[in-house]
Amino acid sequence: MKKVIVPGVFFAALSAPVLIQEAQAASNAAVVKYVNVESNSSLNVRKSASSKAGVVTTLKKGKEVTVLSESNGWAKITVDGKTGYVSSDYLTEKTNTYVKYVSIDSNSTLNVRTSPNTSSSVVTKIAANTKVEVLSDSNGWSKIKVNGKQGYVASKYLSDSVTTVKESTPKADTATKVSTKETKTETMYVNVDQGSSLNMRNKPSNSGSVIVKLAKGVEVTAYSDSNGWTKIKVYGKEGYVATKYLSKTKSTNSVTDKTNSNSSSGTVAKTTTKYVNVDKSSTLNMRASASTSGSVVTKLSRGTKVTVTSESNGWAKITVSGKTGYVSTSYLTTTAPSTQSGSTNAPKDPVKETPTVTKYVNVDKNSTLNMRSSASTSGSVVTKLSRGTKVTVTSESNGWAKITVSGKTGYVSTSYLTTTAPNTQSGSTDAPKDPVKETPTVTKYVNVDKNSTLNMRSSASTSGSVVTKLSSGTKVTVTSESNGWAKITVSGKTGYVSTSYLTTTAPGTQSGSTDAPKDPVKETPTVTKYVNVDKNSTLNMRSSASTSGSVVTKLARGTAVTVISESNGWTKITASGKTGYVSSSYLTSSSLDDSENPDSNENANPGEDNAGSTEGTLKYVNVDQGSSLNMRKSPSSSAGIVAKLAAGTAVTVYSEENGWAKVTANGQEGYVSSAYLTTKQAETPGVSKGETVKTYVNYDMTLDEMATIQMGANPQTDKAYDVYIREDAVAFKSSDQTKGTIIGSGWRLRGGAGTEYSVVNSVQNGQVLTITSKVKGSDGYYWYKVNSTQSWVNASKEDTTYYLNPDNFINTTVQSMQFLKLSAKADINDTEVNERILAGKGILSGKASSFITAANAYGINEVYLISHALLETGNGTSTLAKGVTVNGKTVYNMYGIGAYDGSAISSGAQYAYNAGWFTPEAAIIGGAKFIAQGYINAGQDTLYKMRWNPGAAESTGKATHQYATDIGWASKQVTQIYNLYSLLDSYILKLEIPKYK
Repeated sequence: MKKVIVPGVFFAALSAPVLIQEAQAASNAAVVKYVNVESNSSLNVRKSASSKAGVVTTLKKGKEVTVLSESNGWAKITVDGKTGYVSSDYLTEKTNTYVKYVSIDSNSTLNVRTSPNTSSSVVTKIAANTKVEVLSDSNGWSKIKVNGKQGYVASKYLSDSVTTVKESTPKADTATKVSTKETKTETMYVNVDQGSSLNMRNKPSNSGSVIVKLAKGVEVTAYSDSNGWTKIKVYGKEGYVATKYLSKTKSTNSVTDKTNSNSSSGTVAKTTTKYVNVDKSSTLNMRASASTSGSVVTKLSRGTKVTVTSESNGWAKITVSGKTGYVSTSYLTTTAPSTQSGSTNAPKDPVKETPTVTKYVNVDKNSTLNMRSSASTSGSVVTKLSRGTKVTVTSESNGWAKITVSGKTGYVSTSYLTTTAPNTQSGSTDAPKDPVKETPTVTKYVNVDKNSTLNMRSSASTSGSVVTKLSSGTKVTVTSESNGWAKITVSGKTGYVSTSYLTTTAPGTQSGSTDAPKDPVKETPTVTKYVNVDKNSTLNMRSSASTSGSVVTKLARGTAVTVISESNGWTKITASGKTGYVSSSYLTSSSLDDSENPDSNENANPGEDNAGSTEGTLKYVNVDQGSSLNMRKSPSSSAGIVAKLAAGTAVTVYSEENGWAKVTANGQEGYVSSAYLTTKQAETPGVSKGETVKTYVNYDMTLDEMATIQMGANPQTDKAYDVYIREDAVAFKSSDQTKGTIIGSGWRLRGGAGTEYSVVNSVQNGQVLTITSKVKGSDGYYWYKVNSTQSWVNASKEDTTYYLNPDNFINTTVQSMQFLKLSAKADINDTEVNERILAGKGILSGKASSFITAANAYGINEVYLISHALLETGNGTSTLAKGVTVNGKTVYNMYGIGAYDGSAISSGAQYAYNAGWFTPEAAIIGGAKFIAQGYINAGQDTLYKMRWNPGAAESTGKATHQYATDIGWASKQVTQIYNLYSLLDSYILKLEIPKYK
């Protein structure tokens, strides 16, 4: 692969479309309202009243907007000189205000201005420690209300508490100086269990949003303590953490400077005695790990005395009766409880830091809210809750609340709970609520031919078993739609059907006839294409999407075929009553006029399948869940094992022979048994995977215009083209007519027999070429077809266009990772990552919280960071990862930053020393900053944008600032990150897809 090497850009990249929720309301008056979203969220302003419309801008919580009109759940607004549409549900007539205090020198004043800039006029001046009401925050300015007046002040001069300040010399009346505080700052360290993390929040409360997660041992600057919370600064951000998880000395028991050590040193943990405080007839589970999924070691009765060795994130590590384990801190007290009262029926476990609270169901009057058995719309319905029902919330996570009500426990969408009892006199809906889609549950009808039926399947796939068959006109309840499938309930059964065969109105049932059930194969409609091979050549139609598939028939140039689906460079077609697969490269959407290409390639290779076979074919490991497939050094079961591949792992297959496939996976190359590979991605029934969100960016140019721009930069490919050279460029210096020598300079190999064909490569004077055939060219000359031995050649415009076109990749789970937003956090679960990805990965084991901290601090995808660290460190075992001594200090480098060829260890270690990476955590977090400063912070934050940079092409008309010249580069980077995502259940996958005119 040819590429421009830029430090700090690293690659490795999953998907399934999901829509962003935009709900509904109605109004007409032009009024001022305020954005009401979560503190760390933003609200999209769109070009039209549709969630598919382009985004004009995004608005933060509390932003003031002018509402011009409201209709069908959308509000037309103006804000900052821009007009657009937002979901009405995320606007409120009353801003969420909070109190702050002016934090400046005692003899200074703070200007309150008419607008958020220093050139606007001053409304009033306020003194140090003045109490103000903050209405909103934006771009470093706060809109406040003070002494009956409203205006804007610089946010940095406001604090959460009154500040004691030193006297200072009075300044000019417009000066706004930061106060000098008498309280001294103090350096402290995060003291949580290894593998855990400490939440830094935006306010001193468990309800505050999490700014960043801090790993054990992270150094922080502490400003003040109050009510069990400490205000701190770390990574350039300020926030609040629980004081009890900070210490004045840094614990060293999690990391040592010596590798291959069997012990670790550190401070002796302080232990305390506490007592189990559960109801009299209840017991408390002591678990093997700090998670409700940890196995139960023993059950502890009320009043049991335990020794607490540490506490973190709502869990206490304890010893009792010679056993060690974890219990919820909520059920421990420092004094022995009375053992005479209380009763529960089940063991207790914490799920969240947040305390149990009371909330109310807030759905429309005639609607109900589903309480489910698990935090997923696939969970069975435990009961249905009416509007105003009072529930007890025990935890909240990923849009779901765990609740108890009427003696039952289950999960409901947090979107339909409020802290105050709703009015029960208005509103009406028809169906239960669940938080997965923008669209509410709706009623639709089966629309197939009169004598046909529609298969309802057990999963959203044509390979799912048939639950039942539905006749035309059957009324169904649709709970969600995704990727051309609708999840429905009918006659007490739940399953999936093709959305193509549902309508919102009952169809007529009097016409048409089919003889088979209907199922969708593709979202794309069936289209007609034409075989585009040389005049006297044929195209193989095969029994499977592989060159190893048997040949069903041979198709001549210009043959019209019906396209059923396209995937991974292969097209499923029907032609002459037969169905099979052909290479997508040899189909065109327009019929061929052979008069335009006389005498072309009469001796071309017949029946060629796929000239791009060097790029490989994507397949998946097909073994039982929990098993693995051995990747070996050579095609033999006695060869050494390179790696073990889990079920579902995506691999790139380069060749298959004698039952063995040569593959690459997760950055390693080797051989696996072909019997355990499949072209179809395996389903995982019963597993709730993460959320996927797709957004689209419109570019003001056509795909053809984009391709023309890219051709100006000579894009490269490793695809093997047929190449030709004109007869007068060659001389035969021996009797061997297969060996021709180039005479003169300036000759070029072309993709066909004529100068109108694109240049594939150049040749040098005296270069000897191997000639395979001779044809008459379109220019009257004879052209020699020759063997090309060069690995990289100029790509054709047709192939360049293929890789530029997002439609060729977005509907393929693995290839859609080209569009993964690397600047968007994945919101992964650290415990899940430690157990499923980092377990057994050397120095990286248990470091998930450090990657999460890095992602939060520098705006970069955690899985992307983990993928790169695993590749660079050899799964956490490299010398730089385990630590290298420089000037008496052990340093760590997890991404190979500054490690140059020929001196990788010394140069990489020196870079780490200069950067201050003296712990593995510091190397993970600090290295992330370096990575983010490259292409990601420059706005090229997807693999697609790194390769093609469509924004620059649109604005300059040139192909600039591109990471690689290989047209297939982005497509080749995706399998490693996909494989990591496929191991997880909890994540948010954000895709940004370009759209051309």
